[in-house]
Amino acid sequence: MIPKQYETPKGTIHYWTNGRDDTCAIAFLPGLTADHRLFEKQTEYFEDKYRILVWDAPGHSASWPFDLSFSLKDKAQWLDGIFRREGIEQPVIVGQSMGGYVGQMYSQLFPDKLRGFISVDSAPLQRRYLTSAEIWLLKRMEPVYRHYPWRSLLKAGVNGVAESEYGRRLMHDIMMVYDGDQARYANLAGGGYKMLAEAMEEDLPYELHCPALLICGEKDHAGSCIRYNKAWHKETGIPIEWIKGAGHNSNTDEPDIINGLIERFMKHLEK
Repeated sequence: MIPKQYETPKGTIHYWTNGRDDTCAIAFLPGLTADHRLFEKQTEYFEDKYRILVWDAPGHSASWPFDLSFSLKDKAQWLDGIFRREGIEQPVIVGQSMGGYVGQMYSQLFPDKLRGFISVDSAPLQRRYLTSAEIWLLKRMEPVYRHYPWRSLLKAGVNGVAESEYGRRLMHDIMMVYDGDQARYANLAGGGYKMLAEAMEEDLPYELHCPALLICGEKDHAGSCIRYNKAWHKETGIPIEWIKGAGHNSNTDEPDIINGLIERFMKHLEK
């Protein structure tokens, strides 16, 4: 994987690609507070099969320092800037949690560009799926992260997203990037949830105009992710795959299963 940088008015985004020149590419977008390592089992598997790209989202890990006063629209537009620079004309976005929301915003802004979309333990961006209380809470999470004891926060953050030893060890390593700077972690996490709530309050269609797949761990206890995915599947008819024994980071708990689902999805697009 080749490290690259993309300059924005708010800071520098770091991303990695395998250097193939296909106009179609799989873009792996990690969730809030996670970084590119979240998809290491996917990039290892696919780097010799497809053109791939993965980033540290703005403000995350290597993409720091960064002015966090940006919107979900900004993230999607910067992502498109990276695609244009790389000559990627038909991206397939595989977004985990917050990465899935970025993918839906990308579809809203660039409806004719997206070749395919896979949600991994994410949820619909449309306002109607959330209660007013949930929106209210999303906008007020930063103080919780700022004042919660770091050791307890680290334990909850690790055990709350993964069920496997590998998945928990990986998330621990990712969270330790912020060890000693809890204020940065709180600002990143709390600001991310607030940004998400504001995007939902815009009440845009956020429709997907491409083939799509929903993936959710059967033990995903992050918020109401299971409830959201059941409703998303029921209302839209988008196919859904429930991953037995997996948590919120199902791609780290069951990487072989997830890789197989992604590969099958890609082969279907090629027909």
